[in-house]
Amino acid sequence: MARNAPAKRTPSGRDAAAAKASEKDGDAQSSLERMLGLLDIFTPSAPVRPVTDLVNYLGTSRSTSYRYIKALHEAGLIEAVANGHYVLGPRIVEFDRQIRLADPLYRVGGQVLPSLVELTGHSALLCALYRDSVMCIREHLAEGAPPTLFSRGQRRPLFTAAASKIILPYVPPHRLRRIFEQHQRSIALAGLGTDWQGFRSTLAGIRRKGYVVTYGEFNPGVFGVSAPLFNADELVIGSIGIAGSQERLDSKKLPAFCEAVVAAGKHLSELLSHADADLVRPPRAFGSVTP
Repeated sequence: MARNAPAKRTPSGRDAAAAKASEKDGDAQSSLERMLGLLDIFTPSAPVRPVTDLVNYLGTSRSTSYRYIKALHEAGLIEAVANGHYVLGPRIVEFDRQIRLADPLYRVGGQVLPSLVELTGHSALLCALYRDSVMCIREHLAEGAPPTLFSRGQRRPLFTAAASKIILPYVPPHRLRRIFEQHQRSIALAGLGTDWQGFRSTLAGIRRKGYVVTYGEFNPGVFGVSAPLFNADELVIGSIGIAGSQERLDSKKLPAFCEAVVAAGKHLSELLSHADADLVRPPRAFGSVTP
């Protein structure tokens, strides 16, 4: 005698409602990500965009696209200009001012960067981890600074130039292994090692010195010297350093410059350890993963 097939479980009304709510939340999050992602299409090379670019980027129905555009416009995140074109809006400037006033890294950096410029005669830069890159948070320019120098709001790859390379030796090992697996080719091209052991060995050497010196790695003719920065939990959050024209660099003074940068990094890290803990940033690199 054939056995009866098990009865198919019918989801309860509560289960169905929960599933529907979860699907709705997922759709809402996807829509929000799509809408905010629209801000990324405004770049230094394309600061003004026609509305057709915005609609094409969103990839939604015309009515939905215009609803997203209207929401960003009303929030001040984008601004309409002539002939149906848009630019980034004034609200972003307002947010930037708030960050400058509240961010401990920016504020205490203002106490350290000027003296570093005075000691070395070269521009001083303050950088922080941001996703899969390093972002310049603050700069204090020396007289005759190269026009291509790293400046606030600019981002650089995590494997190129001193401001980035000095951070890697202090990343926790489990994250470092994942970084290597995901970016092995970029790491090799940056001269940091062609295999895992070579990568670790190179970073160990950097860590023993406590600083990195590079020449023309991102901008031709520009040198950089950087040391790491740590928060109160002794987690690496960025770097501090100097940069300038290689033509103006006195190589005999370079060891003293390196000492000055390392000392500035220790001083700034100490200042951060006494800052408002609720405002001091955690390390953020490679998405939202933190150690």
